[in-house]
Order: sequence, then C-alpha cells, then structure tokens
Amino acid sequence: MQVQISIDGFVCGPNGELDWMTWNLSDDLKKFIHDLSEPIDTILMGKNMTDGFVNHWKNVKADKDNPEHWAGVKFTDTPKVVFSRTLKESAWENTTLASGNLTDEVNKLKAIDGNYLMVYGGAGFVNSLIKDDLIDDYYLFINPAVIGNGKRIFDGVKGTRKLKLLDSYKFGCGVVVNHYEK
Repeated sequence: MQVQISIDGFVCGPNGELDWMTWNLSDDLKKFIHDLSEPIDTILMGKNMTDGFVNHWKNVKADKDNPEHWAGVKFTDTPKVVFSRTLKESAWENTTLASGNLTDEVNKLKAIDGNYLMVYGGAGFVNSLIKDDLIDDYYLFINPAVIGNGKRIFDGVKGTRKLKLLDSYKFGCGVVVNHYEK
C-alpha cells in the first residue's frame, strides 16, 4: 500500500480535501516513486478514488511533454481492479470490477504467481483492507502538514498490530516515507 498521510495521521480532510499534500515533489522523491511503481502488475482501488485517479493519469499520459509522462503511461496501462459492491460494469479503461468478499478477492489476486499488487486508495477502501489484515507492506508518505481533522485509515482496527520498520527515507521536499511490513 502506498498512501499520502499527514503528520497527525489523516489521509484527507473531512470532505476529501488534499490541499495539505506536498505537490511540488523533489527529484529524489520522484525517482523513489518511479522505482517503487516500476514492478507493479496490478493496481487495487476503491471506486470512490478511481475516477479521479484514472482521469488524471490519462491526461498526463496524453501530454508527452509532461515530466510525469512515464507515470501517466504506467498508471494508465497497468491493469486496475476496482472494488465496488454497487457498480455493475467498469466505466474506466483497463479496469475490472471486484464485487465479492473483499478478503477472498484480494487473496485470489495475491495468489497469482509473480503478481505485484499496489493499493492506492481511497480512504474507506484502504481502511477495509487494513481492518481485514490484507496489507503486507505499508509505504506511508508522511507529508509535513498537520490538518487536525479528516479521514484516517487505521480507525476501527481491532487489537494491536506491530509492524516492522524496514526503512525510512527523507526527501528534499520534506516528505518522509516509512516502509513497514506486517
């Protein structure tokens, strides 16, 4: 899982606001994201985040002069699985829908040999994955911001879960990435 998070543990404001995030990424963080993204075979998302994600990266891909063109290509061309109990068909290119039991659906994807999955969100979907203990690696992109109120991804987790810190990376734009495994 890769997620942007504030110092005080929020992934978005109460109404989904992302204005607190660091948007002017330093070159070292861009390289880190590139290297982290390169092996991804499948992207997992909840339906609420998918429209904005797909449309953003589709526009970036269309602009060959955009310095993030590689990301537009990667995130547009990589197959996506969108989890929804209400959608009957996908409105997005290169996506399939998963509407069954979350644990069963994710474990089926994990069982595909060589499949490298990355979860991007949204907040409710990520929270469900965490509560069901389906995340193996956490990449928390800690932004240098305190927002005081919003949505958290660790709310409702039962019991204590100890994670192992594998590494911590500090970037020129002020973002710190902590990589944990369960």
